[in-house]
Amino acid sequence: MATSISLTLDCKDAKLLGDFWKTALGYVDEPPPAPFRTREEWHASFNLPEDDSVDDVAWLCDPDGVGPGLSILKVPEPKTAKNRLHIDVRVPGHGSPDERWARIRAEAERLAKAGGIILEEFGGHHIVMADPEGNEFCVAAARPEG
Repeated sequence: MATSISLTLDCKDAKLLGDFWKTALGYVDEPPPAPFRTREEWHASFNLPEDDSVDDVAWLCDPDGVGPGLSILKVPEPKTAKNRLHIDVRVPGHGSPDERWARIRAEAERLAKAGGIILEEFGGHHIVMADPEGNEFCVAAARPEG
């Protein structure tokens, strides 16, 4: 069995980015670990400082259990440089190059309506975007099956 991974994204507004990435990836809020019934109950079990709020984190997961988990954590420092690791959002890779490019463009437009920003297009191949806080990601086609 391969080692599983989860990703963590620092931010200044966990709710904003959590909502964006749920839209982008089709993810849902991850349930709290057992035996806790709510994230608030789980968070309270750590006896953290009062200014450490459960609203400062979004925990997301793939509803099918395939993709990695995504934790979005509020941090005090601002983003100051380009990401060293970024997410690729993949659309289906079947069909002709023109069909794949049309799907890439449609997905980028959908994500722009959700708050993303199109930064650069590499015609026929991928589109570089930024989420609402400026974290770069790409929209590209998946490898065709076959």
